[in-house]
Amino acid sequence: MAEVGGLVVGRYRVVERIGVGGMGVVWRAFDERLGRTVALKQVVVPAGVDAGEVARRAAREGRIAARIQHPNAVTVHDVVEDDGAPVLVMEYVPAAGLSGRVLPPEQAREVGAQVADALAAAHAAGIVHRDVKPGNILLGEDGTAKITDFGIARAAGDVTVTRTGLLAGTPAFLAPEVAQGAQPGPASDVFSLGSTLYAMVEGTPPFGDGDNAIALLHAVAAGRFAPPRRAGPLTPVLLDMLRTDPAARPTMAQVAQRLRAAPTRLDLHPTPPLPPRRANRAVLIGVAALAVMLVVVAAVLLSNRAPDTTTSAPTPTTSTAAVTPERLQRAVADYYALLPADTEGAWARLGPRVQAQGRDQYDEFWKRVKKLRVSSPPQATGPDTVTVGLEYEAEERGWMRETHQLRLIERDGGLLIDADELVSSQRLEGGGKEDEKRKKEKEEEKNKKEGDG
Repeated sequence: MAEVGGLVVGRYRVVERIGVGGMGVVWRAFDERLGRTVALKQVVVPAGVDAGEVARRAAREGRIAARIQHPNAVTVHDVVEDDGAPVLVMEYVPAAGLSGRVLPPEQAREVGAQVADALAAAHAAGIVHRDVKPGNILLGEDGTAKITDFGIARAAGDVTVTRTGLLAGTPAFLAPEVAQGAQPGPASDVFSLGSTLYAMVEGTPPFGDGDNAIALLHAVAAGRFAPPRRAGPLTPVLLDMLRTDPAARPTMAQVAQRLRAAPTRLDLHPTPPLPPRRANRAVLIGVAALAVMLVVVAAVLLSNRAPDTTTSAPTPTTSTAAVTPERLQRAVADYYALLPADTEGAWARLGPRVQAQGRDQYDEFWKRVKKLRVSSPPQATGPDTVTVGLEYEAEERGWMRETHQLRLIERDGGLLIDADELVSSQRLEGGGKEDEKRKKEKEEEKNKKEGDG
């Protein structure tokens, strides 16, 4: 690259270096032909890679990236070559990247919504970013967020494992399927944005950010991470974005919509309907119970089967089956399928720590529950934990939306729920009537189509 004051391709006057990263050095420059400030990114050619090939890829990816015209995406103006290395000429944004910064959930929500809008537009145009991470998101003083480096990862060969078999760059924000060798797709960008938002509020990526890239790659491929603890109202959408199965993740357009609709205020300590000093623990048990019950109720309805209250208690078994994510999720689902009608059978599926909190309070809570539904299905997020989102209506409280983390233990070959942690709680305005209305309208539309057929 030309020195400060020098010209690049006879047009761009270099002013100062403003950043450096794994894939290149960024300079502020002045376009003397058009009279505007631009950013020049000199793409680093990895060792062992043909510089000419990198230049050709950079030109191709630059042309693709130039198709993206969005207020929350840094525009690529041109791709040139200087001293044998490709240089991208981009929109100059006087803002710093978010690498290493921790934001409050509300600010992270707004940043995420803006970036998701830009990525949704890219996906609609058939473009995958491939390298969504905090360092590639610029945040201006006015709150405007812009994502940069579309396609640069692919141009520089900086995607997981290079053709030489060497790991290039950190995989901390990769999706599990990419860490396993699959090609990145729109769903991979969704996961990477989820990891980025997770890091913004938690201070570290879901799988950590250690120096051992190979160990980190294995952790990413396994897809196991600790549920967020500081995300507040962002928790449900984060957990959906970070699902291991790409097909189970929302689209980027859905992510943008959900982030904009995410509540900004939480009632973390709602007034419980039970007597003071005895209600809190029972409410937590009951609320966690509501969560997965919704999933099982739906399964029961689909199969036209009702819970058998005469055979609900768990049957001791000597099974030595491994505690898989599927077993964790199914154990929780089977447990809550018994509620609210069969508290006797459900109680038998609780671990000793939960049972120690009192049977009377447990039964009393379930008497007060009117309706419930799952907002985020149960997901195993650790070797013995399941996280779930739910909405429920209870006497004297109205509609609530909760996210809970449940811990299970193995006893006599079976799994019991032995701990419950409230992750987030929000009182729903309007009692969920709009959701019920939409559900009814969809059902009526479905019945009409079946009738016409």
